[in-house]
Amino acid sequence: MLRRALPARPEARRILLGTLLSAIGRGLTLPFLFIYLTDVRGLSDNQAGLVIGWFGAVTLALSPLGGALIDRFGARRVVLPCLAIEAVGTGSLALVDSLGTAFAVSTLIAIGGSALWAGQTTILASLTGDGERQRVFGLQFALLNLGIGVGGLISGAVVDIARPVTFQAVYLLDALSYLTPGLILLTLPHVGHRLAKASEAGAGRSHGGYLAVLRDRPFRRLILFGLVLTTCGYAQIEVGFAAYSVRVVEVTPRVVAWALAANTVMIVLSQLLVIRRMEGRSRTRGLAAVGAVFATAWLVLGAAGLVGTANALVAALGVVACAAIFGFGETMLSPVMPALTNALATDELRGRYNAMSSMIFGISGIIGPVTAGPLLGAAHGRLWVAVVVGGCLIASALALSLHRLLTPAQDGRRTPTPASEPEPATV
Repeated sequence: MLRRALPARPEARRILLGTLLSAIGRGLTLPFLFIYLTDVRGLSDNQAGLVIGWFGAVTLALSPLGGALIDRFGARRVVLPCLAIEAVGTGSLALVDSLGTAFAVSTLIAIGGSALWAGQTTILASLTGDGERQRVFGLQFALLNLGIGVGGLISGAVVDIARPVTFQAVYLLDALSYLTPGLILLTLPHVGHRLAKASEAGAGRSHGGYLAVLRDRPFRRLILFGLVLTTCGYAQIEVGFAAYSVRVVEVTPRVVAWALAANTVMIVLSQLLVIRRMEGRSRTRGLAAVGAVFATAWLVLGAAGLVGTANALVAALGVVACAAIFGFGETMLSPVMPALTNALATDELRGRYNAMSSMIFGISGIIGPVTAGPLLGAAHGRLWVAVVVGGCLIASALALSLHRLLTPAQDGRRTPTPASEPEPATV
């Protein structure tokens, strides 16, 4: 299964190696930003939520520019400087000592990260064919989470709220990790250049810019699905999941680190199998299943909160189980979302399509952290659980509504003959 998931081109394999190496650094810091800002640097819960939300706002504001620059100059010329800026910003988190410096560093990180996802996805899409993209994107996600899991295990054994220097060390190591994919890209001089020239027949469509992308009705529906799902899913990991686990379930930060490790183990062990099982099946129905799985994960976490200190072991197992179940849902989402985005995109607008897809995380990065704090404080966190479960189920309904807007090829369905394909949906 691993051999089948590997991309045919060696350049794509090296890009995936960079993903793995940089993810180890990301894993060192992913679970602890909210705890670092509040329990180590003395910010209030609301202040920390605003800082993280501000990061999402800046990322959101700059993402459209990043997509346009990728289409105009090529992903390479955008990704390399962004990686350098991201490294400087992440390392600067070790020096945060006030609300003002937290906002400044958050801004710098957002500038660096605003075009990274779109640029790296565009590069990988340019190195893979339609028939292998879904598998390759799934493998990329497995490697990403393998690296994050390794980093999480290391940081879970090292960081200590009573010793701020331990947090400073992991942020500096995370900064260094961002340089590895940049160095790999520098060794591939023919990778990441502009995909379409202005003189090409289809290039006229690129003049429509984001208006042309927004006229794509199936893509608009996909964006809406992604926004609801990530707001009630991914955006809750750094704030909602960590805070609920520590303050409501009353487990230690080390349990949170082990939970994220369980998340990674689930992804690494099941991703290749899920890729194989999903091949030739409806992508939209797979996305609907993701919402149901995420909702189940949050329900398990809510049950752990009800148990709490009455049975510390059961509560801790509930936190770990939540992360593991969530990880299984991620294995279905990771290959499908970028594959469907790039199935709808053209080379002339591929950077913009991927930028808009990455903007989902920017928008949810604002809504999730800002709303998680007040929701966690209401009814001992039960209101937060109810909202995120309901949101995930709404996302499932949106995914099912997208099914009729796609051709079988776009939806990833195998068809007996080309004649059986319906006409593409009008926009």
